[in-house]
Amino acid sequence: MKIDLEQVRKVAHLARLELTAEEEEKFTTQLSSILDYFEQLSELDTSDVPPTTRAIDVSNVTRPDELQPDPNRDAILACAPDQDGDFFKVPQIISEGDG
Repeated sequence: MKIDLEQVRKVAHLARLELTAEEEEKFTTQLSSILDYFEQLSELDTSDVPPTTRAIDVSNVTRPDELQPDPNRDAILACAPDQDGDFFKVPQIISEGDG
């Protein structure tokens, strides 16, 4: 499949890109090559391949969530405009009738 210069200009306009004539020619060739590659890929039989979200299996690396007291607790509470014992006191934003 070939992309022509007008299609590149239309995409550039939609993407709000200002391309030089040299860039338009370059992108015309590159986008055509990309579409040719996708045409090659579409010829592969993927009927037995399960859908995936990633090419490789990755998982998020997280640490265990462990509750620990903050060493600067009193300093943090001292910055509060209003407090009730060991808690920040804030204005009520939802009445009992809301919900």
